[in-house]
Amino acid sequence: MSYRLYVQPAAPFRALHGDMDGQRFDWALIDASGVFQASGQDDDRSVIEQTLTQNDLEHVLLVGLLPGDDVLFCFAEIPAKQARYVRQALPFAVEEQIAQDIDSVHLALGKRSEEGFRVAAIDQQRMAIWHELFDAFQGADLEALYPDAALLPVSESRWCICLAGEDTLVAGSRGEWFRMKTENLSIFSYTLAQPDKDEVVAEIPVTLYGSEEDLARYADNIRPIETEDRLRVTRDVLQMTPLELLAHAQHNALCEPINLCQGTFENTDKTGGVWRVWRPAAIVAGLWLALQVGVELGLGYYHHQQAAELENQAMSLYHDVFPQDTRATAANVRRVLEGRLRVARQQGPRADFLSLMAQAGAEYDKLGGGQNLQFDSVNYSRQRGELVVELRADNYDRLSALRSAIGDRGLEARIGSVVNDSSGARARLTVSGGS
Repeated sequence: MSYRLYVQPAAPFRALHGDMDGQRFDWALIDASGVFQASGQDDDRSVIEQTLTQNDLEHVLLVGLLPGDDVLFCFAEIPAKQARYVRQALPFAVEEQIAQDIDSVHLALGKRSEEGFRVAAIDQQRMAIWHELFDAFQGADLEALYPDAALLPVSESRWCICLAGEDTLVAGSRGEWFRMKTENLSIFSYTLAQPDKDEVVAEIPVTLYGSEEDLARYADNIRPIETEDRLRVTRDVLQMTPLELLAHAQHNALCEPINLCQGTFENTDKTGGVWRVWRPAAIVAGLWLALQVGVELGLGYYHHQQAAELENQAMSLYHDVFPQDTRATAANVRRVLEGRLRVARQQGPRADFLSLMAQAGAEYDKLGGGQNLQFDSVNYSRQRGELVVELRADNYDRLSALRSAIGDRGLEARIGSVVNDSSGARARLTVSGGS
């Protein structure tokens, strides 16, 4: 019987700061029929590995759940249908939605939808850390890495919300997901109530999951959502942990998450079974390849020389126009030129609401959000591509620090309508895609 082990890193995320052995996890083990066999919370890796060893379990597949705010969701409009061409065009299709150098981002491709291909984007170095952490588990083979919120069972609802203590996971029917602080949930009531483009609905269905304790503890944060006229909220009291809900949804195909284990992070078959089946065909192919190499070697060398000469000519022309540019190479000169043209036309990239909110929220948390810095309201203009946030802080310097931190992410942040009073400073922060 095969088993699947779901593992979710617990805060604080020590692995991101180099302490792999100190990272602790929430976890759940289910069998092939979907029955939970074991689970735990805030355990270190040795406890999980010991459980697998003591029960002499074989064929265990590991599913790692990354923090949803580490992974950005976006769409890619690519007309091609063949996977090879889609992957080649993917970086160019999403480059304007990512607020960092696209070469430093790992992109994972999901299914095609009416809006385009679903795409998950994560910082390359951060992805490498998470992959190394989960791949090091003994007694289980890494099968997939998913953003945790992407496993919520959206079902017939437009939005699915799951309270998980101080954090809340949110997923939408279009495939989008995000993770946020539960205390900030109330500010999303207006946004959740907005219908999709060209959609006319009387009510927007929302499913709210949470334990009795969390539903009671965060009643004030939930109330604005449940009292919003356009939202029809259905409560579902959890009799299991949030992680077990995610495991149940993924096992029963109630969600369509994007597996981040693609490209350089694609998993290899450690059993060797597939190789044994295809080994005879591989031997024949190898012999044929050896014969072809001898025939093609001379022709390949000639074409290589021609290509090198053309590349030198192209770079010579480029440096005649841009003599101070030292970062352009023959491999990336097209992308560099396209970037210069975008700047010249003053058409900076636009980010959607989830991208702007995720990045602004990350800097908000770093600066002590909820204590020295608080959101009063959030509004988003799809037409202008701007996120407008009403803020309160104990002083103007903290507001300025937030603006600078968001600007360092490649976004444009402006502060206006500043009012200083005895309790601190109030201002309006406007965030857009930058230029």
